[in-house]
Amino acid sequence: MSNMMIFTGNANLSLAQKVTEHLKLPLGKATVGRFSDGEVMVEILENVRGKNIFVLQPTCSPTNDNLMELIIMADALRRASATRLTAVMPY
Repeated sequence: MSNMMIFTGNANLSLAQKVTEHLKLPLGKATVGRFSDGEVMVEILENVRGKNIFVLQPTCSPTNDNLMELIIMADALRRASATRLTAVMPY
């Protein structure tokens, strides 16, 4: 499982922590915040090149904000050369 990493946005950090504890994997380090104009900002703080990445991001309320976090995080991970990207979107 060393080739696998799990990242999450701000929607449900406690769920992501429980999943990573169960799988005995560390939660990927990323900063998810907002620019001064309110746009979503994501910075990946780990090397993901060649890794299989899972992004755990529920789309509960506020749905639009959480979905945009997921999309922008996926874009940042792809630009950082992740091999495979899987979105896990529990409701």
